[in-house]
Amino acid sequence: MKTITIIAAIARNNEIGRKGDLLWHIPADLRHFKTLTQGSTVIMGRKTWESLPKRPLPKRCNIVITGNRDYEAPGAVIAHSLQEALEIAANSAVENTSSSRIFIIGGGSIYSEAMPLADKLEITHIDADAPDADTFFPVISPQEWRLISESAPEEDSTTPSITFRTYERK
Repeated sequence: MKTITIIAAIARNNEIGRKGDLLWHIPADLRHFKTLTQGSTVIMGRKTWESLPKRPLPKRCNIVITGNRDYEAPGAVIAHSLQEALEIAANSAVENTSSSRIFIIGGGSIYSEAMPLADKLEITHIDADAPDADTFFPVISPQEWRLISESAPEEDSTTPSITFRTYERK
């Protein structure tokens, strides 16, 4: 059985995006994301796919969810629902992956749909507000999730401070 992990960077009020892009590009967070997801399957919505500066994400199986039956995503596998994406990830020996982990990497509606199915959350908490955000992460309920680890990378004076937190379902 593969582990389903949601990975996201969220600001103080659960903000995650603005106009189809990340709120901040924090090098320590991007390195953390790469380290955790390499060799795994990443599942994302079409808008997240289109926001990637380099597609597909290297050394990962990329699965893109879209309702458009004619959509093409070179280098990725297309799914038409989260359930179909999870079945593809669970049932296939996909190229560039040796891990039994599946990462849900966005966007907002995919996170909301995946939250009840996830086993684990890898969250970068950003110590900042983004009042002009238009995309939000679901609430992490303490009744459903237990914090199991926490660490902070070295501070970078040019970006907001961040904390990496791992949660597992209770």
